[in-house]
Amino acid sequence: MTDEYLQVITTTATEEEAGRLARSVVEARLAACAQVLGPITSTFWWRGGIDTTPEWICLMKTTGTRFDALVAHLKAHHSYEVPEITATPISRGSDDYLAWISDETGDLRS
Repeated sequence: MTDEYLQVITTTATEEEAGRLARSVVEARLAACAQVLGPITSTFWWRGGIDTTPEWICLMKTTGTRFDALVAHLKAHHSYEVPEITATPISRGSDDYLAWISDETGDLRS
């Protein structure tokens, strides 16, 4: 993924897991920040049926060059068999904030 800045989402079954993932990705410099939101109610297909369950969102800000490492980290530390990991490009933002994302992830802008 080559978009310069991304907002990445994953969901978890508990607030504790979302907080643990948020802290671990920031500590690893894979995201400049992570926010935990919830609870939310998710309805989805799983193993041939529809399930509805409470979840928590972990919303992370990162750079495109850090995305693959962030995905690998989330997969290694997530409790779900198939965790949601989606990325949305940040098409605009203040120069200072975007520079901060680059600085905190160690991704030097050209």
